[in-house]
Amino acid sequence: MLNFIYYPVSFILWCWHWVFGKVFGESSGFAWALAVIFLVFTLRAILFKPFVGQVRSMRRMQEFAPEMQKIKKKYPNDRQRQAQEMQKLQSEHGVNPLGGCLPMLVQIPVFIGLFHVLRSFKPGWGEVYFFDKQGVDSFVNAKLFGTNLSTFITMPSDQLATFGTERLNVILLSVPLMIVASIATHFTARHSVARQNQAALDNPQTAIMNKLTLWIFPLGVLAGGFFFPVAILLYWLSNNAWTLGQQHFVYKRIDAEEEEKKATVVETRQALAPKPGAKPVNPKKPASGAKPANGAKRMPTAGPSGAPKASAPKASSPDATNGSSNTEIPGLTPGRSTSKKPGSKKRR
Repeated sequence: MLNFIYYPVSFILWCWHWVFGKVFGESSGFAWALAVIFLVFTLRAILFKPFVGQVRSMRRMQEFAPEMQKIKKKYPNDRQRQAQEMQKLQSEHGVNPLGGCLPMLVQIPVFIGLFHVLRSFKPGWGEVYFFDKQGVDSFVNAKLFGTNLSTFITMPSDQLATFGTERLNVILLSVPLMIVASIATHFTARHSVARQNQAALDNPQTAIMNKLTLWIFPLGVLAGGFFFPVAILLYWLSNNAWTLGQQHFVYKRIDAEEEEKKATVVETRQALAPKPGAKPVNPKKPASGAKPANGAKRMPTAGPSGAPKASAPKASSPDATNGSSNTEIPGLTPGRSTSKKPGSKKRR
């Protein structure tokens, strides 16, 4: 039913076993252990870009978390309206909440596929997906510190006998892996919680999830180690180790980008700000001595007494025929002589 998961997982495992089998030998426990670990690294390398998108999405959601709280207070009894307004807000900020869940959702089927493939490696079995009978026998006979990778602490004694493994050897190898995997899970969650802002920490739902990831999940890994094969414990440990290192790298990179953006904004503001001692220039008011823009009227300037000066009479445009210019005087009809008053005639 889930062959579309089992075949790709077994193929990646087969490829890495082929690589490390050339170094340590096909039936070496170190070759199989490294194959499982690099199966995890291959998957996480594929999911690196979605993880970066997840971190950026969470960072943007933290920035407008107060606005989401306002929506909840505005529509306390209308869940449908809350969902619509939040979706609108997320689309405006370019945030996809499902994108943050992608890395986790992809890891779940891989974990199930690896768990099923490893459980299929049993003595006397033939082909298992991409592995032929020789590959299955190689895994069954491989031992890591005297323990087969398919065995677990609570495995029945008769099954342990078929693998030729003592329960004490399984305990001595599984318990340290369980403890280290549990601690790595805790520190991975702790590193994520430390990046949350105060608004997210004050959210009751976020507080519950933080407690689950900080304490319940690590305890789940510790308790599940009694039922998980050694190979699954290796998978879990390497997965958390990769996540912890990836978080440190990605968060440091994003912090550097944000600091660079802030520095650019500050430099831009300083470049636009007036120099020390200089008066700020009002862009709406023309500078002294500057010509007015086309179509704009010149404002009258103040005289010595503070009263605006009268504007000088406008000169007429030059005559096109003789190049002379006429001066208009208020109250005088253009074209009349200035030597005679209007209406006065010399009587004989």
